[in-house]
Amino acid sequence: MEAPAESLFGPGAQFHRFFNDPRWALAVVRATVLEAAHPQIGAALADNSSFVVHPWRRLRNTLVSLQRMFGADEHTRQREAARLNRMHARLSGTDARNQPYDAMDPEVRAWVVATLFESSVTMCRLSGQPLDQITMERLYAEFQAFLAALGDQAGHLPPTLPEFWQYYDRMVAEELQNTEALRTILYRLFEHLPAPPLFAGLPTLWATGRALAGPVIGTITVASLPEVFRRRAGLPEIPGAQTLMQSAYMAARLARALPDNWVQTENVVGLLNLSPDSEGPWAETLTTLRARTKRAGALFRLITPVPAQPGAPEDPGGEDNQRGARAFFTEVLDQTGDGMLDWPDLAAMARELCSRLDLDEPEETRLYDAFAAWWRELQSALDSDGDGRVSEEEYVAAVPSLAGPALIRVAEVLFDVTDADGDQFVDAEEYRALFRRGFGRTVVDADGRYSRSAFVRDFLSFMSGRQRSTPYDPLLSDA
Repeated sequence: MEAPAESLFGPGAQFHRFFNDPRWALAVVRATVLEAAHPQIGAALADNSSFVVHPWRRLRNTLVSLQRMFGADEHTRQREAARLNRMHARLSGTDARNQPYDAMDPEVRAWVVATLFESSVTMCRLSGQPLDQITMERLYAEFQAFLAALGDQAGHLPPTLPEFWQYYDRMVAEELQNTEALRTILYRLFEHLPAPPLFAGLPTLWATGRALAGPVIGTITVASLPEVFRRRAGLPEIPGAQTLMQSAYMAARLARALPDNWVQTENVVGLLNLSPDSEGPWAETLTTLRARTKRAGALFRLITPVPAQPGAPEDPGGEDNQRGARAFFTEVLDQTGDGMLDWPDLAAMARELCSRLDLDEPEETRLYDAFAAWWRELQSALDSDGDGRVSEEEYVAAVPSLAGPALIRVAEVLFDVTDADGDQFVDAEEYRALFRRGFGRTVVDADGRYSRSAFVRDFLSFMSGRQRSTPYDPLLSDA
């Protein structure tokens, strides 16, 4: 049964029922692991993704993209589809075994959509509320329409639901592998998850919660994967894991009874990304809560030997606003978290800026080209051993070379694409579009505008002077 095309997107879609369902948090993690087990997707993630260093940023951007794609506005959907296609077109290469990968491969894109659909169905089954056939077919039609909106031709996902399950079983049994990206998610990301902005500066509290929750999330995720794949991949069979997993899904199902504003995905993600200097109705409450939590954390450290989270100062807003060269390399430049500076790191910065500003193709290309020129300049100046990458030691040894003409060009292009009305000033709305934050900052002049010279100066100060920055730190270095 195929739903009418006009009802496949918008508030009435089945997708929107799941988007704010607490169970979907577990389903999305499961889908991500199944995606990462695909050899091409796993290679693309390992080489290009910033999900290890910036998982909360990646989560927020993914949710925004899904909202745009499944929303009611066709123009917004077309623009988002075009943006995703441009982004995926830049993700190609060869993996460590010299096997090619291409994020635009239609079979790869079909598998991403397939994992989202199958994990949505599975979350209902595991929580004791399996979908009826009509609802399942409607949901499948919506995900087929999602793939079609990206421009992929029909046939990359099977046309009928019975054929889909045959396709899915074949992929799980024959194509998926225990990739590096899968191992990173299960055994590195969950147990070393960086704090979201809400908990930045509270390392003891975050480390304590992560030490308890990280292994549990990993165990639940592994237990929810298809048994045939768990065995092929050699994933551990932990006693009691199935019971723990089913209990987690049942608890998430019960959480649906909470008030709507407590479980809405947008509200939860917005709260996690709330940083200490945010403005708005939550700011005062957050400041008070943070002060009390710090006092509780200080007491907790006296009685519990839990290590503080590396690189997270207790008071990021204190007087010491300097950032060492090594800290800057780790926190800002190494976006992919592999310990080296390479083009994918700068591409991740460009991708985040383009996403924040929702740029169309010409402006997006200008910004990527500027970052590419900066990478060539950095590579020429800092890559002393000629391996095509810049190590932390090479960076620290030649750090004055960072601020060359190409970086100035990056700043100039970033100002141009932020200055949407072309009046040579960044006003309040343009500033919010870039930083997603309140406008009343010291970086603006007395008229409430941000001049080109001030914008370029502050960007260069952050990107070359290792000076911490209220607007740029949340944009490029916070998780």
